[in-house]
Amino acid sequence: MPKQKITREMVVEAAFSLAREGGMGRVLVKPIAQRLGCSVQPIYSTCGDMEGVRQAVAARADRFIRDYVAARVEPGHLFFSMGQAYLSLAREEPGLFSLFLTRERTGVSSLDDLYRQEASPAVAKAIAADLKLSLERARELHLQMLIYTMGIAAILSTCRPGIPAEEILQRQEAAYQAFLAQI
Repeated sequence: MPKQKITREMVVEAAFSLAREGGMGRVLVKPIAQRLGCSVQPIYSTCGDMEGVRQAVAARADRFIRDYVAARVEPGHLFFSMGQAYLSLAREEPGLFSLFLTRERTGVSSLDDLYRQEASPAVAKAIAADLKLSLERARELHLQMLIYTMGIAAILSTCRPGIPAEEILQRQEAAYQAFLAQI
């Protein structure tokens, strides 16, 4: 049987599957080689060093997360359903969610910087229209809920067997009402 040619895409997909199972800490050359059924040499020859592989895995994870959230967003309930999508991601894909939370974000020196980097301007516009708020207030509400949702999702991604969805939904709704009243 001829030897299989290992490509960069194969390495990234194998590394991505490892990250899904346990975060970036699992993305090491030997487990990748085992997953591909090869020695470590083809990994180094196709990808150079492991830092490049980790960057490619982070980019692949970002695409996965965007697609995951987009598939669960309900047009009439954009704000709420997006928060629910991130909570589901934390519960269903704790390895990827951990990677999402802990990845280095450059150029961020304030929460506003983080918001500009992480949030889509379309979401703030939709919130403003749905709730009849100014764009500035909609952004503030979105930032508050983003901070809260990411925090609760971080908790969810590390708790076993897990916190009941009803409890999380109640807390999320209470936080939303409090932030809305503050706005």
